[in-house]
Amino acid sequence: MTEETRAPLLLYVVKQLELVTRARLDAVLKGSGVTALQYTALSVLERVPTMTAADLARASFVRAQSAADLVGALERRGLIERRTDPDNRRRMLISLTTEGRAFLDEYDPRVEELEEEMLREIDSAQRADLRLILDTCRRSLAAGH
Repeated sequence: MTEETRAPLLLYVVKQLELVTRARLDAVLKGSGVTALQYTALSVLERVPTMTAADLARASFVRAQSAADLVGALERRGLIERRTDPDNRRRMLISLTTEGRAFLDEYDPRVEELEEEMLREIDSAQRADLRLILDTCRRSLAAGH
């Protein structure tokens, strides 16, 4: 294979997918007042109903300072709430509010349509393989961090 015809690194392809996904997700959320990162945080809280801000930051792929801004914005919008952890009074726990759940009820189907568009040419077995492969790649890089 010559230099001109060499396939791009998979890291590049993954980054390009992330960029186009983010742009399309922003378009889906346009007008809602919620960013793609905020939506990600809400969807994480849907799967894990109570978390600390640090846990939410890790699960949402943001730094601690960004998480503080993210949590503050979502709390001001009434989509999440913070309360003191009964087992550790110095720790705050975050969870979805009724409004946060309603937001996800409205936007999850739109995001699922976007995912289906992305995967429309991939059969169910390939989808399962893709999920496994991507998760394996994520774990491999996270272990070396």
